[in-house]
Amino acid sequence: MIEHELLFLGLLKDGPKHGYEIKRLIDEEMKPFVGLKIKSIYYPLNKMEKLGLVRKDVGREGKWPEKYVYQLTSKGEKIFDHLITESFLAIERPYFNIDLSLYFLQYVDQTIAKKQLRGRVIFLSRIHRDLLKLKQGVKSGRKHLLIILDHDLDLVEAEIKSIRRLAEVLTGKSEI
Repeated sequence: MIEHELLFLGLLKDGPKHGYEIKRLIDEEMKPFVGLKIKSIYYPLNKMEKLGLVRKDVGREGKWPEKYVYQLTSKGEKIFDHLITESFLAIERPYFNIDLSLYFLQYVDQTIAKKQLRGRVIFLSRIHRDLLKLKQGVKSGRKHLLIILDHDLDLVEAEIKSIRRLAEVLTGKSEI
C-alpha cells in the first residue's frame, strides 16, 4: 500500500484543496498521527495527476499569484476506496530500534542497560503524557482522532510495561 497516496487522496476526499491547505492540514493536524515524512507535497500530487488520480486546476484570487487547486477524479476515488479498505488488513511486524540493542544485551554492562532502560521509560512516559494532552484538546466531532490517540496510548503503555518487565529480568526487581 502506498501511504502517501492514501494520505493525499484522503485529504481531497471531502473536496478540492489548494497546495498550501493540504500542507497545512498535514503539518497542523496529521503530523501527530501519521508517521510519514513529507518533504514536498507537490511531487506526489504531480505524480498522482499524471496517473489520473487527481486533477489540478489553476485559480487566482484578485492580484494574488496563481495557485493550484487539486481535486479527486473518479479514478482517484476508486483508488482511495481500495487503499483505505486494504489498509485495515495491512499488518507488518513492528521493529523497534531497541530490539537490536536487546539482541546484543549480553555485551552490555547491566548498570548501563538499567540506566538506559530507565531513560527509555522516562521518554515513553513523556510521549504518553503528550498523547493524553492531545486527547484532551481534541474537539468534539473528531471521533476518529480520539480512536487514533487511544490506539497510540495503548501501544505506549504496552512498551512501558515491556521495558519494566525487562528490567525485572535484568535485576531481579523493577526499579524503573
